Amino acid sequence: MPSLTLSEQKNPELIRRAMELRQNMTPEERVIWNELRGNRLGAHFRRQQPLAPYIVDFYCHAAHLVVEIDGSPHRDQQGYDRVRDDYLMRRGIQVLRLSNESVRNDLASAIASIRAALRRKDPNP
Repeated sequence: MPSLTLSEQKNPELIRRAMELRQNMTPEERVIWNELRGNRLGAHFRRQQPLAPYIVDFYCHAAHLVVEIDGSPHRDQQGYDRVRDDYLMRRGIQVLRLSNESVRNDLASAIASIRAALRRKDPNP
């Protein structure tokens, strides 16, 4: 399965945009980031990580796991999201999508879903 090349990972425009997104995270992204940062789930995550040609909400390189927090705009771009997810999955990256509502209304279940996705990639759960 093909991986991302160094030039794909170092696109200056993507890096600039990712920095903007880090400064303007949604409330739900901030809640999830508070749970993921500092290896709190036993895995290192990066926020607003460029994975050319896309920027993902959260990425754990060790587990090849992307966590996306989907708000109302995603209801209108499901086709785009499918293409994006397929691109990432062809590169061996698992995509977990959580809705804003699940983060707001049942954070424990949202975190349990992330933990389960991490375990699926861990050879020694």
